[in-house]
Amino acid sequence: MQRLYDFIRRHPTSVDSFWAVMLFGFSVLWVVQAPMDTASRIAAVPIILILCTVVALRRRAPEWMLALAVTAGAAQLVLDVEVNPADWAMLVIIYTVAASDGRRWVSRVALIAGLCAAPLAQLRWPEPTSNPVGRLSLMAILIVPFALAWVLGDSMRTRRAYFAQLEARNASLEQEREAQAKVAVAAERARIARELHDVVAHNVSVMVVQADGAAYVMDAAPDQARQALETISSTGRQALAEMRRLLGVLRTGEPQEGGEYVPQPDVEQIEDLVEQVRTAGLAVDFKVEGTPRPLPSGVELTAYRIVQEALTNTRKHGGPDAGASVRLVYFDDGLGLLVEDDGRGAAHEMYEDGGADGRGHGLIGMRERVGMVGGTLDAGPRPGGGFRISALLPLKPAH
Repeated sequence: MQRLYDFIRRHPTSVDSFWAVMLFGFSVLWVVQAPMDTASRIAAVPIILILCTVVALRRRAPEWMLALAVTAGAAQLVLDVEVNPADWAMLVIIYTVAASDGRRWVSRVALIAGLCAAPLAQLRWPEPTSNPVGRLSLMAILIVPFALAWVLGDSMRTRRAYFAQLEARNASLEQEREAQAKVAVAAERARIARELHDVVAHNVSVMVVQADGAAYVMDAAPDQARQALETISSTGRQALAEMRRLLGVLRTGEPQEGGEYVPQPDVEQIEDLVEQVRTAGLAVDFKVEGTPRPLPSGVELTAYRIVQEALTNTRKHGGPDAGASVRLVYFDDGLGLLVEDDGRGAAHEMYEDGGADGRGHGLIGMRERVGMVGGTLDAGPRPGGGFRISALLPLKPAH
């Protein structure tokens, strides 16, 4: 059945031609059996052929087929060819013209032609009755199918135009949303790059201080100098790792902002962040599992921003009675984050409005940060209400 439907949709003219052949057969059979003179019988054949052609080509050239149908109808009146099955072509072409996207005045002409067809046929071939009321009633009844055909076709045209408008609007909105997402990603990457620039600058400054100290105590305290060199080595490796991430994120070519190093948040400041949120009126349960240990600066900054974003959106969208929980889990090879709330169960879009400090872009920024350190992020509504964000950040830099 589906294949038949697909064939009909792909070959509409073939389907119309099939029905035109069927109509021609019924009409010729009617001509053979109808009580009419030889001249009318001969004239009926080309008229029937023209009307069947109208049915076959109605979708290819509806306006021309309407003109052909009106011409055939006029010839039918002049040559005294009575109403026959081929006259269904007039109903079909009226519907087709009304449903097409052509010129509207042609559709009105089709309606007028249909409304005139029945009265003209009654005047040309009156029914054997002397009751004028009966004639008028029959005339009114015969007008109804033509009017309904036009109304149905015009309704189909309006509906098709409405759906086409909806599709165009959806396509436009989709393009606009993609463009906004690209802008948000670019802005968030630039922001992350600036923050990582500060982290790298801090590590380099530590190396400079340690190098100066090692040079100062080189002769007097060799052990302290060796310890300073080890600190320089580990800090340098971390700075190189952060620099690789920085070069991978900074793709927009924006000039770096000047100014001195501004300390960036780390994991230890998450507890202070939770206290600030509690002071603002949001009940937050905070828990750390596992053994805390030093983390790469990029991982610490990412963890802090994720918690900050999640709690801020809970406070903005979760409702007055919402509560939240924050879990930090230290694994052997990664740091796990779990932030949940029991608010109104807002959808993903609430995280697309803006970041925690007015500059981020919700889930877009979270995914960019987590991807930057080679981690994974899972976010979505919780069963029964609320929202859940889970992230796993590797403790070793991704190569």
